[in-house]
Amino acid sequence: MAEVGGNARLGEAFPTRGNMDKRSLRVWFEKLRHPERRWLRVPIGIALILGGTVGFLPVVGFWMIPLGLSLLALDFPAAAKANRWIERKVRAGLVWARRRGLLRRRNSD
Repeated sequence: MAEVGGNARLGEAFPTRGNMDKRSLRVWFEKLRHPERRWLRVPIGIALILGGTVGFLPVVGFWMIPLGLSLLALDFPAAAKANRWIERKVRAGLVWARRRGLLRRRNSD
């Protein structure tokens, strides 16, 4: 394997476009949760939040903000608090929409 930025293992840590599926993404995010990956987790979290602020543009979106906060919440208590606040607001919004018939629950069939 060719070295990437002086680190041969760095290429193994990221899924490539050809083999990216739900399982590989889950494994990749689990790798990010390890304490020794803080050097990678913090810049990715900040980039996701900044990208989410321009969510009206194509490709990037507002979905990036909670994802970035979730990554930063592992290292910073303030981000964890903001993440919990967003979760509460989203749940309250879903309950509100269901009560008014705007959303239906999925069947577990």
